[in-house]
Amino acid sequence: MNINLTLFGQTIAFAIFVWFCMKFVWPPLTQAMQERQKKIAEGLDAAGRAERDLQLAQERAAQMLRETKEQAAEILDRANKTANAIVEEAKAQARSEGEKLIAGAKAEIDLEVNRAKDQLRAQVAALAVTGAEQILQSTVDGAAHNDLVAKLASQL
Repeated sequence: MNINLTLFGQTIAFAIFVWFCMKFVWPPLTQAMQERQKKIAEGLDAAGRAERDLQLAQERAAQMLRETKEQAAEILDRANKTANAIVEEAKAQARSEGEKLIAGAKAEIDLEVNRAKDQLRAQVAALAVTGAEQILQSTVDGAAHNDLVAKLASQL
């Protein structure tokens, strides 16, 4: 066997093998690599979109949390104001009730003082008539006695 012929045969076999690979093997491999590159690129794009969406969602959540805290603070403020108003109203009502009770008690005291004064006047008048009767040593009848008591009471 001749080396040239073997070399020539191997070259032809290699060329046929290369042609066969280029025609039937290489296109599916390049297509698979392109599909894989496309999937990787889509995955990276999806990851980028997901990251942006996550960031937007976090910002929205933070905004909602701030708004919720503001609303809670506003509700607490209104509740405190309402509670203070209720307390002040109760204090005012208690003062009013106290003043009414004091006024009623003063009126009752004045009434009792006037009654006591009237009773005291009547007793003083009776004592004065009794004293005058003893001084005069004469008895005054009932009608004259009542007239004297009325006159003395009006003078006192």
